Amino acid sequence: MKWFKRLILAFAVLIALLAAVPLLVSLDDYRPQIEKMVSEKLKEPVSLKKLRLIGLPLPHIKVEGIAVGKATDLSIGAVSVTPDLFSLLTSTKVIRSVDIEGLVITQRALDMLPEWAKSDPKAEPAAFKVLVQSISLKDSTLKLQHTKFGPFDALVSIDENGVPERADITARDGKFKASLTPAGEKFNVEVNARDWRLPAGPPIHFESLQVSGVASPTDADFKNIQAKLYGGSIAGKMVVGWQKGLQLKGNFAVDNVELRELVPLFSPKTRLSGRLTAKPVFSGAASKPDQLASMMKLDTPFDIRNGVLQGVDIQEAAMNPARKGGGGETRFDTLSGQFAMDRGTQRLTGLKVSSGSLAADGNVTIAPDKSLSGRVNAKVSVVGQTGVSVPLNVLGTLGSPLVLPAVGAIAGAGISAGASVGAKVGNWASGLFGGGDSKDAKNK
Repeated sequence: MKWFKRLILAFAVLIALLAAVPLLVSLDDYRPQIEKMVSEKLKEPVSLKKLRLIGLPLPHIKVEGIAVGKATDLSIGAVSVTPDLFSLLTSTKVIRSVDIEGLVITQRALDMLPEWAKSDPKAEPAAFKVLVQSISLKDSTLKLQHTKFGPFDALVSIDENGVPERADITARDGKFKASLTPAGEKFNVEVNARDWRLPAGPPIHFESLQVSGVASPTDADFKNIQAKLYGGSIAGKMVVGWQKGLQLKGNFAVDNVELRELVPLFSPKTRLSGRLTAKPVFSGAASKPDQLASMMKLDTPFDIRNGVLQGVDIQEAAMNPARKGGGGETRFDTLSGQFAMDRGTQRLTGLKVSSGSLAADGNVTIAPDKSLSGRVNAKVSVVGQTGVSVPLNVLGTLGSPLVLPAVGAIAGAGISAGASVGAKVGNWASGLFGGGDSKDAKNK
């Protein structure tokens, strides 16, 4: 048993030595040299707060307080690099893991990553090869121009040839998960989310979301998108490209989605309920992401059933032309038509509104400057009388709509009903499809 005792003793001495390494070896003297070297490589100021060699549980180097850029475009709480000690004696240096904690990366840093990753063509080839087996991120955050994603964790596994085998991204609240696996020169993408809100754009709440597709360094083809939201569902596909600017195209089938909570996300002052069915087809391209909304093209039929428009009682206004002021609510059985948007100009054609004794139809155009133009015909049926159709011109802007009787239109109750319908058609379009801007929403 002597050999066993000697083995235990040797192991104890080894553990003691590893624990004492940070006390015996200081790497902090190398910080200025490392900062200068990395700054010259990235052409950005780089600072490190602390550099340590740690012996347990495995020998590794830990760098703390990393900041890159004059405005700290990229910051890292700590990076731990754990090598395979035996590989240091060979031509291929193996790094078991790179563990990154507290990464915060901004939009500018994302834009600069391709430039930072470029190799120097004048640099002499390295005398050895470095192979990283895994990279992990903990408590990381992306801070984009108008939104934030995170905090999240990620794990990337890499094979012996330096090719990623799998990448997993998980939100720390557990509501969002994504995975990437190699598929030839591309990657299969799988996304699953529950009780999750979009981090960019209107904060749409998804009861569940499943996305699958294929991605490359220049684009992503999401061939299957399934979502449940606001009591209904959405199914479709979408292609996104980013090699030269940003490109987007796709189509969806929207089924029975309740608008009560969804509409205010696009138009805060609009209160509209009802079940929406639509089949939008969309596309757009822009040099910058924030320009994409103004360059989008969209076309869809739409149908809303059993809805309520709050803030106006169209039937009461039609039957009492002397009545002044708004208030009340209008219940409708159907609101349908065709919606098209092209580079900021929106058109609603074949509009039909049905609500008991009230019926309306017409066409309305919303220009990029939010001005309105079009014609609406309103008709109110009264018991014992024949309803009269009143043609109305739609004018003004989304913020201040104006409806006037067309030449030859009869006056009286019919005009009141028509004015109410016409004044709200533009608002319906804005609320349903996000056509209005924040300034208009405040004026509604």
